[in-house]
Amino acid sequence: MSAPWLHIVGIGEDGMDGLLPATRAVLEGAEVIVGGDRHHRLSEAVTAERVAWPHPFDALIGMLKEMRGRRVVVLATGDPLWYSVGARIGRSIAPTEIVYHPQLSAFQLSAARMGWSLADVETLTVHGRPVEQMIAFIQPDQRLLILTTGAETPGQIAAFLTERGFGDSPMTVLAAMGGKDEARFDGIARSWDHEVPAFNTLAVECLAAPDAALLPRVPGLADALFVHDGTMTKQEVRAATLAKLMPMRGAHLWDIGTGCGSVAIEWMRAARYARATGIEPRADRRAMAASNALALGAPKLDLVEGKAPEVLEGLDPPDAIFIGGGLSAGVFDAAWEALRPLGRLVANAVTLESEAELVRLHGVHGGELVRLQVHRAEPVGRFSGWRPGMPVVQWSLVKR
Repeated sequence: MSAPWLHIVGIGEDGMDGLLPATRAVLEGAEVIVGGDRHHRLSEAVTAERVAWPHPFDALIGMLKEMRGRRVVVLATGDPLWYSVGARIGRSIAPTEIVYHPQLSAFQLSAARMGWSLADVETLTVHGRPVEQMIAFIQPDQRLLILTTGAETPGQIAAFLTERGFGDSPMTVLAAMGGKDEARFDGIARSWDHEVPAFNTLAVECLAAPDAALLPRVPGLADALFVHDGTMTKQEVRAATLAKLMPMRGAHLWDIGTGCGSVAIEWMRAARYARATGIEPRADRRAMAASNALALGAPKLDLVEGKAPEVLEGLDPPDAIFIGGGLSAGVFDAAWEALRPLGRLVANAVTLESEAELVRLHGVHGGELVRLQVHRAEPVGRFSGWRPGMPVVQWSLVKR
């Protein structure tokens, strides 16, 4: 077991004065200090070799491993393990080699400034990530604390809120919290026009207008919210499909024949950090899926051109697979082979030929076979009647 040689220290706007005595001693005894310009400025009284973040940032791990055997301190903002560099380092260097020294996080400081219970708030980051990720969290009466990616981010988020009927939402930007230059900017989404520091945290209290878009994270968004060409997994069947796929935190979905991306997008919205790879041979449908992903808060949807099973080789193994089109024995065999243990596979069929293949596969592999049909009330002259949609046969099973 290696002794700890790497210390990851959280530092706030109050610099060295805000550190515990033991943490301050670690920093003062370092041979090498790694961090951004701001971190070095906050600790400039310490004499040590100074190293800036590498470019590209992924080179950080290799750089740190080359320093093994020296007294190394990495400086981070606030809590190094809450949306910060400490988590990235901890995935690549054994925890027995690292000592973490947390400071108050921007979320804790922001909650205190706002008077909000942190347990009742959604904490998000769009720092260095697509800002559209926050769209999935716009809900009536929801409070959000968001680590931003720059001075322009609050304005972008204000536009997202306004476009979706949440323009009356109060917004507060907090900057340099805990330091002598701490600043606060308050406003309303629809009229937001503040110029704010690049390094900031945004607090939003989502207030919905009567005509606001309701975009729950529970699967089953209205079909009209998606750009599509008519070929898609419809709302009620989509909800049943996602229930069988079981979205989970960080899990990866293959959506084979993704079309407009409705299943993959709802999968990503339903669980934190859920990933999806949409496989679609048609360029027009991939374009629709990309547009829908941005509009509905799933900008990291990965779209792959090609047809299964050939295109499946080399993709990251999935935790769940949805086959919405192009079902064949070859596609199933390749998908099933790639699926992780305890993975879920769901296949839907609307044609007699695909239904026959599902029945055959069910006979060989087991699982659950159901037939779904939705009837909608529509005008019949001066009256109303039930108009049936095409029945969908759904096969689902878990890999054990």
